[in-house]
Amino acid sequence: MLAEIVAAGSEMLTPFRQDTNSLYLSAELNDLGVQVAFKTIVGDSLAHLTGAAKNALSRADIVIFSGGLGPTEDDLTREAVAATLGLELHRDNTIITALYKRFAARRIPMPPNNAKQADILDGATMLPNSQGSAPGQFLEVAYEGKRRIVILLPGPPKELKALFAEEVKPRLAAILPPAFLARRELRMALIPESTVDARTAPIYQRYAAVETTILATNGEIQLHFQCAKPTLAEAQARVDALAEEIEQEMQDDIFSSTGEALEGVVLLMLGLRHLSLATAESCTGGLLAERLTAIPGSSRYFLGGAVVYADALKTVFADVPAAVIEREGPVSEAVASALAAGIRARTGASIGIGITGIAGPGGGTGADAGKPLGLVYIGLADAAGVRVRELQLMGDRERIRWWATQHALEILRRHLL
Repeated sequence: MLAEIVAAGSEMLTPFRQDTNSLYLSAELNDLGVQVAFKTIVGDSLAHLTGAAKNALSRADIVIFSGGLGPTEDDLTREAVAATLGLELHRDNTIITALYKRFAARRIPMPPNNAKQADILDGATMLPNSQGSAPGQFLEVAYEGKRRIVILLPGPPKELKALFAEEVKPRLAAILPPAFLARRELRMALIPESTVDARTAPIYQRYAAVETTILATNGEIQLHFQCAKPTLAEAQARVDALAEEIEQEMQDDIFSSTGEALEGVVLLMLGLRHLSLATAESCTGGLLAERLTAIPGSSRYFLGGAVVYADALKTVFADVPAAVIEREGPVSEAVASALAAGIRARTGASIGIGITGIAGPGGGTGADAGKPLGLVYIGLADAAGVRVRELQLMGDRERIRWWATQHALEILRRHLL
């Protein structure tokens, strides 16, 4: 079963509002074994809403409309669906009475335009709204010779969620064929998306029943697998079989096979090896420490760190010799090495990480004059010594800082392997 969510509201076509309802609805539909194939946002235009309704009904088994059920002139979802299906709207007296009572309880007269909230599609089941005044509607129809389920829900998230949970989900569960969705997620760091696809496509293309999605985000590649079957065991077996084949292909490139964040995996590996970590950060300004401490329980393995932005503090907190900073420049292999070794010695950590670089917006200045934007050095120190990785990162300040921490975590993970 495929579903489409149509969100009505011109405000969601501006930079100031987001369609969060579709995220909730997608999760709830997936829980019923229904895959959301399309999401559409359309403004408050009868012509545009009618066009969106026609498109949705032509390609999805279940179409859910959110928003456009209010009392104002631009609330047009009922009218658009009626026009698409060739149905009439009738005014429900029970709803009219409830609306009058609602306003009377507040001791204010009901504006005449509120009555349009009582307009119900012929053949539809009215769904009471326990959190608001606009009821939902549930309708099973034939469209172009195919069975369709059409659902109209109010736009305010509080109302939509309650109405879906109380009225819609039980109805869908009663009429839909049994289906269960299983999912898996594999994650890899700092590998080009094209490389991952070239190596894994010959594998996942053999699993037609499993929907595979590749996402590239913030120095990370995610492979999402989803499969619907009559039983959860069947669905999970197919997803797991595919994941295991890809794990054999990508091997140590995969840092998580169940969706954990890279920083969480690194902390787990430190714990398994009874090791501790400390950091000294210059250009990343504590971002590495922030990512680590966002993981609950990180204090067992992450001792802490120092933000050593000023050159003097590199010496004060991490014992970097001032002469080295003056001779090599603060952005240098020597300083990254000294930061890692110094913070390890100062804190008594098993491993020290030192990061220094040029995050921008311009290139190096002072002792680092002539060094390019994006030049980053990452040092890692342990009982065996210190090693330093030189990087040339691209992008703006925010991107360079994030990718520097991503490299630091992946360097540490590979080291712990």
